[in-house]
Amino acid sequence: MDMILLLKALLLGVVEGLTEFLPISSTGHLIIVGSLLDYTDEHSKVFKIVIQFAAILAVCWFYRQRLVQVVSGLGHAGAERQFVGNILIAFAPALVLGVLFHHTIKTYLFNPFTVAAALIGGGLLILYIERQPRQPRFNTITDIGWREALKVGLAQTLAMVPGVSRAGATIMGGVVFGLSRSAATELSFFLAIPTMLAATVYDLYHARNLLTVADLPVFIVGFIAAFIAASLTVKILLRYVATHSFTVFAWYRIGFGVFVLVTAYTGLVNWN
Repeated sequence: MDMILLLKALLLGVVEGLTEFLPISSTGHLIIVGSLLDYTDEHSKVFKIVIQFAAILAVCWFYRQRLVQVVSGLGHAGAERQFVGNILIAFAPALVLGVLFHHTIKTYLFNPFTVAAALIGGGLLILYIERQPRQPRFNTITDIGWREALKVGLAQTLAMVPGVSRAGATIMGGVVFGLSRSAATELSFFLAIPTMLAATVYDLYHARNLLTVADLPVFIVGFIAAFIAASLTVKILLRYVATHSFTVFAWYRIGFGVFVLVTAYTGLVNWN
C-alpha cells in the first residue's frame, strides 16, 4: 500500500473531523487540502463520503446515552417524543430541497467564487448577529416548539450553498430564533445526524460504482482519523460556546474566503 496515500487519507480525515461541526465550511477545507495534496480523482469523492460518515458516528457515540434515552422513551408521550419531533421537523426542509435541487447546486454553485462569497458573507453575518443584544428564550432543545425547530431547519437549508457551513447556519439560526448558544450547538449536532446520514447514503449510492476493495486501507485510515478528530471537536466546541462568542470563527471565515479567491486566481488549488 502506498504510504503517501495513507498519509493523505490521515490528513484529510483530520481536516474533516476538525471542520465538520465548526461554522467554517468543511467542504471548502476538504477541497483546498485535497487539491494541495493532489488527491482529487474520482476515488477521492467516495473517500470524502466515508470520512463524513465517520464524523456522523462520532456525534452518535458522543451522545450515545442521550440517544438511547430518546429511543427508549419514544413509546411514551413526553419530552423524548417532542425532542424527536423537533429534530424531524428541522430536518424536513433540507430533505425536500436537497432532493429537488441537489444536482442543480452541484452543477452551478460548486465554484470558488460562490464558496468565497458564502464564507465572507457568512462571516459578516456572524459578526452582525454577535453584536446584537439578545436574551435566550430556550435553554434546552426540548424547550423549543415546532415553529422554532422549523425555522432552524430552514436556516440549515442555506448550507446547501457551498461555503455557508451547515454547522454555522444551524447554530447561528438557533441563536437568532431564541436558543442559547449551548442549546443551538447541541441542536446542530443532533440535526447533523439525519441530515448528514441522508446525504451520505444518497452520495454513496450514486458513487457505488467507484467502490473498490483496493481503497479499503485508505478508507479505514481516513475513517478513524475523522472519527477521533470529530469526537474531540464536539467535546471542545461545547465547552467553548459556554463562555465565548463565535466572533473568532467569523473572522476566520472572512480570511479563509479571501484565501479561496487567491488560490483560485493563482491556480494554486484545483477547484474543479
